[in-house]
Amino acid sequence: MEIDERIDAIEECYEYQLAFAAKGIDNAQGGELRHYLVRAADAMTGLAEACPMPSEAFRKVLARDAEDSLAAVQLVLMQPVISSQLIDNLNASMHLRALLTDLFLVDEVLKLQARSASKDASEVALGVDSADSLLETVPPDKN
Repeated sequence: MEIDERIDAIEECYEYQLAFAAKGIDNAQGGELRHYLVRAADAMTGLAEACPMPSEAFRKVLARDAEDSLAAVQLVLMQPVISSQLIDNLNASMHLRALLTDLFLVDEVLKLQARSASKDASEVALGVDSADSLLETVPPDKN
């Protein structure tokens, strides 16, 4: 599973959990909820190894937060009945919130890296050193 698929699975699960918790269900088998939780658990497993971040220190933080969140998700999945209150408590977990914040950061860094790589590739294709040097060669509009 690619990093963007992992991020999506974890974020989608959290969003579904918020909706589930808001329903006030006392006891549910949680079929669809379990599906989202299993997908998130799969995405959390090996998350740091799948993350193409240049910082080893950050990958360690990501690994710890993913492992801690995975333990909480697995605990919920072990329960035969899942209540809204149980999911509300999972949503409030510092571990899950830390992981989500890590993923927001990872997602933004990857977007910036992709934009930078795209910009660099277009500059190379145009045969210029930088976008600024390209602007210097364009004459001003005289209209």
